[in-house]
Amino acid sequence: MKVLLAGDQFVTEEVLRKALFAELPDVEVAAISSTWPVPPFKDIAEVKEALGDEDELIDALKGCDVAFSHTFPFTEKVIASSPDLKMITICRGGPVNVNLDAATKHGVKVSFTPGRNAIATSEHSVGMIYAALRQIPQRHQEVVGGDWRSDYYIFDNVGPELAAATVGLIGYGAVGKLVAKTLLATGAEIVVFDPWADQSAAPKEITFVDSLEDLFKRSNIVSVHARATADNEHMINAEMISLMPEGGVIVNCARGSLVDYDAVCDAIDSGHLYAAAFDALPEEPLPSGHRLLSTPRITLTPHLGGASKDSARLAARIGAADIARFVEGEDIEHLANPKVLEDNN
Repeated sequence: MKVLLAGDQFVTEEVLRKALFAELPDVEVAAISSTWPVPPFKDIAEVKEALGDEDELIDALKGCDVAFSHTFPFTEKVIASSPDLKMITICRGGPVNVNLDAATKHGVKVSFTPGRNAIATSEHSVGMIYAALRQIPQRHQEVVGGDWRSDYYIFDNVGPELAAATVGLIGYGAVGKLVAKTLLATGAEIVVFDPWADQSAAPKEITFVDSLEDLFKRSNIVSVHARATADNEHMINAEMISLMPEGGVIVNCARGSLVDYDAVCDAIDSGHLYAAAFDALPEEPLPSGHRLLSTPRITLTPHLGGASKDSARLAARIGAADIARFVEGEDIEHLANPKVLEDNN
């Protein structure tokens, strides 16, 4: 059994190697690496959010049974050209850089690492809520620029407290649950919209609502923790924002397609929204001159909510455990293409 460690500058070859050898100390390995996150992701052939050369990957996969990667592009071309390949493990919450249909067709199992960056993303989300409420990045820039604005202590200029707010969470998965747990400790009231959540396992202090409209009507702050689908594009839009109490805050550390950013800018300009904070953007990177860059009281970060040393290590450990299960003939816990089991029986 031979495993290709296809790392990058975040989930590095060394991180992959350490996790794999903790599970399979005698396994044979080969290694390649990309420069991701510099430059950032792009679509390669038919797969999304990838970086790396297809031909280099094909060459590296010769004689390898398993590919252990984060961002390399496992396209139809790569999979079809790698007859030794039996399993691909991707250190991400979803294997978007793998052509699952091609993998299934060629009998290749694909696993992934759900929840790998839930803690990092939840911490970033809570940090962005505080940054938006207290305008921390904006005040920092003013102070280091020599502008000491004592007028921000005037009653009409100060912002609200989190402890006095109702926070609406869209999505109660791995990230949403951790955000809720943290926010409950602040004294904030928590309202959740997630039709698929197991409400019986949630703390009694959390209120679940049956509609997105109800969540927006109740919430001073809305934080998004949903997966992007074809059905929920711009789920946060002008109509939803108009339902919020005046002076509200929108935070999105999930996916850019979930928010109508022009509607947010309009609401801030009109005074209906107080502020917003976004780690997920409509274009990444944002082009110069984009409206988000000039609208006041918006805090932006470059889609790094899930970036922590611990999340990289956890992703590698989850992936390595599934590789060990595969090597030992056990069921893969996080199998992305279960149809491969039917097609190859």
